[in-house]
Amino acid sequence: MKESKKKYIILIVLLVVFGAILAMAFAEFLQSDSEVPIIRNEITYIIVIALGVLLVALFAMLIAVAFTKKRVIKDSSEVKFSGTLKVGDVTPARKGKGVKDEEDGEERSRFCMLSELDANRGRFFKNDYNDGITLKILCDEFRAFACSKLRLYYSIDDIRKFIAGMSVSKIVILQGMSGTGKTSLAYAMGEFIGNPSTVIPVQPMWKERTDLVGYYNEFTKRFNETTLLQKMYEANYNKDIYVTILDEMNIARVEYYFAEFLSLLEIPNPDRRYLDVVTDEWDNDPIQFKGGQMKLPNNMWFIGTANNDDSTFAISDKVYDRAMIMNLDHKCEPFKAPKSKGIRVSAEKFFELTADAIKEYSITVRNAKRLEKLDEYMIKVFNITFGNRIMKQINTYIPVYVACGGEELEALDDILSKKVLRKLETQNPVYIRSAVDGFCDYLDELFGQDKMKLCKEYVQRIKKNV
Repeated sequence: MKESKKKYIILIVLLVVFGAILAMAFAEFLQSDSEVPIIRNEITYIIVIALGVLLVALFAMLIAVAFTKKRVIKDSSEVKFSGTLKVGDVTPARKGKGVKDEEDGEERSRFCMLSELDANRGRFFKNDYNDGITLKILCDEFRAFACSKLRLYYSIDDIRKFIAGMSVSKIVILQGMSGTGKTSLAYAMGEFIGNPSTVIPVQPMWKERTDLVGYYNEFTKRFNETTLLQKMYEANYNKDIYVTILDEMNIARVEYYFAEFLSLLEIPNPDRRYLDVVTDEWDNDPIQFKGGQMKLPNNMWFIGTANNDDSTFAISDKVYDRAMIMNLDHKCEPFKAPKSKGIRVSAEKFFELTADAIKEYSITVRNAKRLEKLDEYMIKVFNITFGNRIMKQINTYIPVYVACGGEELEALDDILSKKVLRKLETQNPVYIRSAVDGFCDYLDELFGQDKMKLCKEYVQRIKKNV
């Protein structure tokens, strides 16, 4: 209002000044001899005409400003916004207030889509889940569904690794050659459980969490809500398993744009994982918001696909340590499978199945002792140890893999090759090349001849490449 008053005052002053000049000129004309024209030359003529034009223009501007109403832009799509605003860029004057809609005079939320989810939250309360399922049935039916419904072919071992990986971490990285079905596997999971996966194509310029969850737009007075933000908010109302695919996740630096998610997922208690969305709180913000924060849903998994080529960034140890890795290096041959309609399974049931598997199929004493000896060997020869996080992942992955129908040593071989031996790539290449053969002999001695095929293949590949 103060700026508007200043404009009015300036325009009125200008009108008075120019009006006075013209009035004085006209008065001089009336008092002068009629035979002597007031306009004695061309320059004076031009000045008088210019003053008249300016007077008319200023008067028109005054009318325009007086009758122009300040309108709120109704749709953010109607505004071409070239800048980048951070989450929570809100002035203190608007803190705690909504934006008035000119049509009905009511205050509307800055989160239009999330408020709509609040209004229709009743449709998410479903209870049509299959409670009689087991992890083995889940794997077998998933493989059959992908084959019969989607014409996607995966080995049963890969299906078991994928399901067991989901039990270890909310972040699963699918890596390997292009065309082996990485994105398709995560997509098929959403179709199988009756809750379609959300595909988020990662962009090369992504650097912060606003690229994932959105930002407040000062021009539209609304929050630019991304698809991921809407799905996370919806997941907090639902019991379904939510699968979010971060397609080509390492085309940008994962530890930059996904940093806050990595930290939150490390918190043991899921009820304490709150994501910062905005820095303030408005009266009509979405129901689930608390002080500008939203709970990170415990029933959402982030499945990232990664390629290793010149156009991508190397995934850091920080990400690898917190995620579960799955390698898809070859395509499975087509096969026939019985028809499957998919299975509705809730996240709660999945957690229950994995908890039961950990109790029933905990790692055997024999293999636990083998692990201790291998840890001692790794420390002595390579100065590498498992660590508490990796041991926790091993003690979860192996029982769930066994419950899915696999063998204990297969699971141990797989997780050691991906979580422990990967650290050898950072060691002195000359020393690693000289120690690989002795390490393979020790694996045969400790676990049996050719029992740890994946581990031996991995270190031999390192030896070849260094």
